Amino acid sequence: MENTTHKKAFVYRLYPTRAQEEALVRILDLTRELYNAALQERRDAWRKAGKSVTVYEQMRLLGEVKAVTSSHP
Repeated sequence: MENTTHKKAFVYRLYPTRAQEEALVRILDLTRELYNAALQERRDAWRKAGKSVTVYEQMRLLGEVKAVTSSHP
């Protein structure tokens, strides 16, 4: 008997209100900024010291980053 895996996908259309759309855009912007900052930190560490910064090292500092980011409008 052949062992196969079937994957299902569900697609939903969202109709957010103006306030919800603004909140979603803000979250997307913050996520993009955080990702780019983490990537830049890894690049800088590699260029300066030839060592890499692990995801776990960056995750440990995430609470501080969130606190600083959320205090800025």
